[in-house]
Amino acid sequence: MLEQNLIALSQTNPELRDRLAAAKTSASCYTFLSSRSGQLIPAWRDKTGSVPPRALHSLVDPKREAERLLGVCKDEGFLVFLGLGGGFAIESALMRPGMERVLVIDYDIGGIVELFSARDYTAILGDPRVLLLVDAPPPLIEQTILDEYNPALAGGIRVLPLRSRTEFDTARFNAAFDTIQRAINLVSNDYSAQAFFGTRWFSNIVRNILNIDDAQDTPFPAVKHVSIAAAGPSLDIQLPRLAETRNDTFLMATDTSLPALLHAGLTPDVVVSIDCQHISYFHFMWGLPCPLYLDLASPPLVASCSPRPRFFSSSHPLTRYVSRKWRPLPTVDTSGGNVTYAAMSLADSLGADVIALYGADFAYPLGRTYARGTYVNPSFERRQTRLAPYESLASAFLYRSAALKRVYQKNGWYYETPLLAMYRTRLEAKAETLHATVEPADGLGAPIEIRQTAPRPKPAPLFGSNHATHAGLSAPAFLANYCERINALPRLNSGAYIKRFDAESQLVFATLLPLAATFKRRNPQLHAAEIIEQSRAWSVSEIERVCLSSTHQ
Repeated sequence: MLEQNLIALSQTNPELRDRLAAAKTSASCYTFLSSRSGQLIPAWRDKTGSVPPRALHSLVDPKREAERLLGVCKDEGFLVFLGLGGGFAIESALMRPGMERVLVIDYDIGGIVELFSARDYTAILGDPRVLLLVDAPPPLIEQTILDEYNPALAGGIRVLPLRSRTEFDTARFNAAFDTIQRAINLVSNDYSAQAFFGTRWFSNIVRNILNIDDAQDTPFPAVKHVSIAAAGPSLDIQLPRLAETRNDTFLMATDTSLPALLHAGLTPDVVVSIDCQHISYFHFMWGLPCPLYLDLASPPLVASCSPRPRFFSSSHPLTRYVSRKWRPLPTVDTSGGNVTYAAMSLADSLGADVIALYGADFAYPLGRTYARGTYVNPSFERRQTRLAPYESLASAFLYRSAALKRVYQKNGWYYETPLLAMYRTRLEAKAETLHATVEPADGLGAPIEIRQTAPRPKPAPLFGSNHATHAGLSAPAFLANYCERINALPRLNSGAYIKRFDAESQLVFATLLPLAATFKRRNPQLHAAEIIEQSRAWSVSEIERVCLSSTHQ
């Protein structure tokens, strides 16, 4: 029986198969009982022998018990089982329509060998939708959720603990549960952005590809001391200090802070932009007297503000595909969700030893949203009327969030939202991984707390000419080739079989996932296969339309 189970497991998880084959069991975790309905039921054996074995399932009808357990599920396509047990609920879950992925987490590899030696799990282990983790540490569990759970394809996710198993190892199972919840929150935040911006990102990237020129091959500057200007209200009181150090630092402006710096007579060395929305154009209405570094997913209208914009690759899978398969682009970490985080990551990649942060409030100090001179001020001035004066427009902009929380500190108070707090904590975590020392300037916003860590080696310099050579294709030819690869993707009945793609097809398919999130938001009733086909058709149509428009121009 053990050999049969290991053969089935070798098809889907050969690494775990090898671990189990090499594992030794003391035959001390389980004993086995028979249910009235004829199934073999594993029972957890108390190692002290002070209490009788505890059956992990019903001794009457474990299959009916499994159906009752799954009765709490609605249309979730991703289930996480804490505890393998006899696998009755897992088998039932795999028969449910729309089931995309099943993750099983258990501990004690010797106990798993006992289970596999006594019961037939081949239907579970041979199913490509099932992933079994044994004795996995929390970081591996978190990464597995981040890698495997895609809400656009799987819909909802639910954790189902096998109580009769988890109560015998509460510490590890509780840690696993907390890790899963943390990973789900990360996925949800990322998915929300994909659901709203998936089509816009794709359209921007395709159009920017046609505008990439040889400026990409010129070296990025090497820097030592970088000052990053964000657009929080604290920038107003920090400008004098920033002006004093201007000649000794490399000044990197976030796009929103650019007009505030120009009005103060400060010209930055570069401007960084990552927003995919066209509102970013308003940041450049007063001119752009310096180089522009921006995400390839930024609006082409923003890119047109610079005669030779420098594009970088972010976490979007299509920008990474472009960089890997056609035109190598520097990679900048934008996962923090805000441009200050991206600018800090870029500065570290340029070799900075010290990064000073100005205007990084991640809050609304004294009820103010942005520094003076930023785009909101002229916007409110143009729109104000007698019935809607400047102050009322500014208040409506501030109170658009229902989750404002007032926080008091020594130098006043500020409003904070869950989103701003998340941006700040992500920046703090990122700062602790950098080579550069990050020094937030004293301000009025939420305090940025960065623990001192051991010095880290400098990252490789971002010199475009040191990357791999180009693939030799023109931009239209690359897009045509990419279009062919999209059309060549196998038609799927379920998103769960994506892992059967070859490596090249997986790369191409990943570029469509943000689109899938958008179409899932617009059509939540569609199943994974329908979402995939809709994403495929739309992407091909958009590429053909952009290339045709470019030809006519």
